[in-house]
Amino acid sequence: MNLQGLIVCRNLLDEDIFTGAADKFDTAAKLIERAERLGLSGNLFRAYLIYLLAHEPNLISTTIESSGGVIGESLREVFKHDVEILLPILRGELWSDLKILDIYKPTAASNDDALSELLRRLDKLTTAEEIADAFIEHWRRFGYGDIATYRAFRWDKNIIGIRHFETIRLDDLIGYAHQKDLLTGNTTAFVDGKPANNVLLVGARGTGKSSGVKALVNEYYSQGLRLVQITKPQLKFLPEIMETLRRFMSKRFIVFLDDLSFEESEGEYKHLKSAIEGGVESRPENVLIYATSNRRHLIRETWRDRDEGHEELYRDDSLNETISLSDRFGLIIHYYAPTQAEYLEIIRSMLRRRGIELDAETLRLEGLRWEMSHSGRNGRTAQQFVNYYLGQR
Repeated sequence: MNLQGLIVCRNLLDEDIFTGAADKFDTAAKLIERAERLGLSGNLFRAYLIYLLAHEPNLISTTIESSGGVIGESLREVFKHDVEILLPILRGELWSDLKILDIYKPTAASNDDALSELLRRLDKLTTAEEIADAFIEHWRRFGYGDIATYRAFRWDKNIIGIRHFETIRLDDLIGYAHQKDLLTGNTTAFVDGKPANNVLLVGARGTGKSSGVKALVNEYYSQGLRLVQITKPQLKFLPEIMETLRRFMSKRFIVFLDDLSFEESEGEYKHLKSAIEGGVESRPENVLIYATSNRRHLIRETWRDRDEGHEELYRDDSLNETISLSDRFGLIIHYYAPTQAEYLEIIRSMLRRRGIELDAETLRLEGLRWEMSHSGRNGRTAQQFVNYYLGQR
């Protein structure tokens, strides 16, 4: 095919698979390698082209991200022009002498949900206008590149996709209905573009605070929510992180800090205070900060801090500094250790999902015996008991 007429998709000219620069066996080798690596199936020319258009940045996809989903009519027409040129491949009309390339089945199918949805949608479309609009809608919903592929990221001079992110859903979390309602209500407002608060989840260990935040990303992924987890030493990079996320305005990001607390001598908390509220540069409207902690005020306090004999001249100023960080979280959700009845109900529900029903007395004896030999009543202890019980069957 002659692709010289492409305008916004000219990066495809670097792909000798489509330009005919390679012989058929070299082309076959490259397509099969990509099919195995990416989990592509069917007509590999079509599947690989769709993958490239969905993932590689171009003027359309980057404009959609930077503008929050808006694209000019003229730019849309230019993209439609490119799709007209690519139409034979996108319709699956480009065939190979090697028939295996037309009906390929990879060893492992793709786990890229966004790409799979796009491929299914394109199966039903035939015109250049329909196909162009399908790609534009895909970029609005999922973005391009790693932003489309991954639900969660870590920071290492840039956002790096987490390939094996937990698949936990909110329905998997037993109990704490009120806390889940608060969490989902705030997050729903956020992904809908409405005012929402930074969130601090605080309370007893093992109660599902971190799992609740991770589950949110799986629930709202198709609505544009992503998670970026950072560590306490990385707080000094928050301005850089915020500026990076500002480039993806059609997406919503939770910057996640897990098990957060500070000693009074640690100064990193000031970076966090500034990022939440008070810095010269405003926090991007597509970013919220969610943190979990076992400590209500995040910064360690001692009785000495409250002692009127403390040597600091303005003792109240010191106390205000200590509690001011947690006060900057607009929504604080408290998690309490479950009662004995709630703890046993968590175990019962987990076992029922595995098709196991214990009688009440056996459940009580076994569950409480496990609790006494471990770290007390909480969701983590309940899950550990269930794992043990299932492993012994």
